[in-house]
Amino acid sequence: MKKILRIAIFLWTLPLFAQSNTGELRLTVIDPSGWGLKSTVELISEANEYRYTFTTDEHGGLDAKRLPYGVYRVQIEAPAFARVSHQLEIRSAIPLVRTIRLRVAPVSESVKVSASATLVDPYRAGSVNELGLQTIQDRATALPGRSIQELVSSQPGWVFEGNAVLHPRGSEYQTQYVVDGIPLTDNRSPSFGPGPVDADDIESVTIYTAGIPAEFGRQMGGVVEINTLKNQDPGLHGQLTLYGGTYDTAGADTQGQYTWDGNTLSVNASGSRTAHYLNPVVPENYTNRGTAGNFSLSFERDLTPKDRLTLIVRHELDRYEIPNELVQQNGAYLPNANNITGCPSGAGPQPGDCVFVAGGQLQTGDNFETIGIASYQHVFSSKVLAVLRGMSRDNSTDFNSNAASWPLNTTLHNDFKEVYFNGSISVHHGKQEWKTGVESDAKFLHENFGYVMPYCANISNPLCAIHLGILDAGATTFAFAGTRPDLEQAAYIEDAIRIGKWSVDAGLRWDHYQLLVHQNAVSPRLAIARYFPSVGVNVHASYDRIFQTPSFENILLSSSPSAETLDTSIPTVQVPVKPSNGNYYELGATKAFFGHLRLDTNMFRRDVSNYADDNQILSTGLSFPIAFDKAVLYGAEGKLEVLQWKRFSGFASYSYIVGNAWFPVTGGLLLGNNAINPTSGHFPDSQDQRNTVRGRVSYQVVPRLWIALGADYNSGLPFQPDLTAQQYATEYGQTVISHLNFIRGRVRPYLTENASAWVDLYRHEKRSMRLQADLGNLSNTLELIDFGGLFSGNAIGPGRSVMMRLTTSF
Repeated sequence: MKKILRIAIFLWTLPLFAQSNTGELRLTVIDPSGWGLKSTVELISEANEYRYTFTTDEHGGLDAKRLPYGVYRVQIEAPAFARVSHQLEIRSAIPLVRTIRLRVAPVSESVKVSASATLVDPYRAGSVNELGLQTIQDRATALPGRSIQELVSSQPGWVFEGNAVLHPRGSEYQTQYVVDGIPLTDNRSPSFGPGPVDADDIESVTIYTAGIPAEFGRQMGGVVEINTLKNQDPGLHGQLTLYGGTYDTAGADTQGQYTWDGNTLSVNASGSRTAHYLNPVVPENYTNRGTAGNFSLSFERDLTPKDRLTLIVRHELDRYEIPNELVQQNGAYLPNANNITGCPSGAGPQPGDCVFVAGGQLQTGDNFETIGIASYQHVFSSKVLAVLRGMSRDNSTDFNSNAASWPLNTTLHNDFKEVYFNGSISVHHGKQEWKTGVESDAKFLHENFGYVMPYCANISNPLCAIHLGILDAGATTFAFAGTRPDLEQAAYIEDAIRIGKWSVDAGLRWDHYQLLVHQNAVSPRLAIARYFPSVGVNVHASYDRIFQTPSFENILLSSSPSAETLDTSIPTVQVPVKPSNGNYYELGATKAFFGHLRLDTNMFRRDVSNYADDNQILSTGLSFPIAFDKAVLYGAEGKLEVLQWKRFSGFASYSYIVGNAWFPVTGGLLLGNNAINPTSGHFPDSQDQRNTVRGRVSYQVVPRLWIALGADYNSGLPFQPDLTAQQYATEYGQTVISHLNFIRGRVRPYLTENASAWVDLYRHEKRSMRLQADLGNLSNTLELIDFGGLFSGNAIGPGRSVMMRLTTSF
């Protein structure tokens, strides 16, 4: 331990901060006499889905920033000069400097570089999925608050649960978003918090589920790295997107960027509304309106050729209603504990074993966040680069209920302040790329939660026993307030080695966590790949030791002794939720076919102790962190992708996942029968969906017109019934219950189809106007995503819908 602390202290003395795995190309194009030449440069990497056309300045120079590591093809054209094509590699955060000389036509200095040369990265040691600008632009239009989540869920291994909660390889709420180099470890799904960013504001996405670099920690189910900073073309550029459709959905997103003399000023603003903001619990889609908005401003300045300063400020907000069940909306007679036959519908006389519950519930929530980011980059030499980044944000969440709310009248007012900074230094030495860095994160948590059970003021009410599981009057009213700092620090070191056809990415990370418990952890990471050029296959394997901090939403209450007083009829001892520790293993391969197709296949296994999950309190939709004793998750996945083959492009992905979790459970807010905590045994993980298939194919009909068809198949998530089918039908309706297999304890499989068409109404150089139409769920299938309670259980996807999107760029 002393040795670890000495290493950490040494790293803290370095005045530098971390960056993502991207590099930079500084290219100069000259004529035969050595003078700078204004030309058109196309930069392509099929493996990274990167394709962008630059124009050099009058001195022949350009600066392509934030390029994901990989192989690139550079194609240069200039009037009266021969076209030139070169291949180069971006493997370092240190800018790559190149000068290319053109010759007068018809003499050609072209080096033929086929498309397949950049289709597979021969030196990629880990499993990484890249989503480029073209994929983002051609996506189907999503409901507000879900655009980035739907893009990520199209990748193998990701299950899309209710309210756009992403679950990577069976992990529960452990997705980490890294936006412009800053990690956001809270839940960014609708109802939990503001979204990471809108897809219209994104330039590229990098997704890790294995072979995760040591610079990433804390939330380790999967890492989604998002870049919003655009290429800095000189002058004024912008984009306006308008969209709308079914469920009274409407939205607008506008972007503007002006670049001059090494300065770039960007502004983004968006707003949206819909009557299908969350996933409803019944097909009628009661009380589900929501609005969202955000504003961001960024400024980047190249102070010198070696120094760069970036400043970003962003404000986001969401306001929404919580979807009602049938009883909560319309009211109903509900059976008590002595009733096994149910209650007749209607408002007429009821048997004595039926109790009336009035409808009219309205529960609302909102999220507000303001965030500021500053970063500074300095190039010490052609071998050494350092980056500093800092972030501060203020986040608040509110939940309110009207007097008619059932079974709980709940209020919540939580907020946290966060101060984060990180730093790294990158050193290029021969065939190695070293990176070392530190990070520190301080969150100051404030929780204020309370509820009243209006129908249980008299505990003799039979509803309390049958529907709530409450046997103790002490559980009918509750209030909690708490505050505490969450302090986390980390240090890491990485080394990327390239030896012949072998690639090795090795890393070591140290974490310290201090909230309700104090823990330190050392996590080694290793990814190895071997490229076989004769067959065009890259085989890779990885091991990740992970230290995963628990979700901090409502964690003070979940781990508080105050929760022990909720229902004293069932003895409980509230134990603090501890971080998870685990081992991730993966073996996979990537191969290109015919120079246009790429196949990725992976097998994986995850062994996790103190497996992180959550529970929700009755039907309020409020989530509380818990941890099971352990979990084992394993499976296989594959993706076949056609980036561009004549007029076709598209993908098909398949995932097979098996997950089991073991009792006992710690944390959470458990009431009544739910508080009975077995000390042993296991059950299917809530994300144990055995078979998931995603696919989409696009076809270019004519030069300016495209059509696309897609489909999603889900074999069904598990559920654990605690009521009879008749009792469930009273709350959710028979239509929902018919989609459940009570014998297997699973949601029945379902298939949804979608179609899109888009046309370029106008296109000239950097100016364009595109109109897109999207048809979702063509067969109007009842998409029962999961069942068992709002958020962590019952959620229904949208029915047949139509969306239109108009995008104008200049």
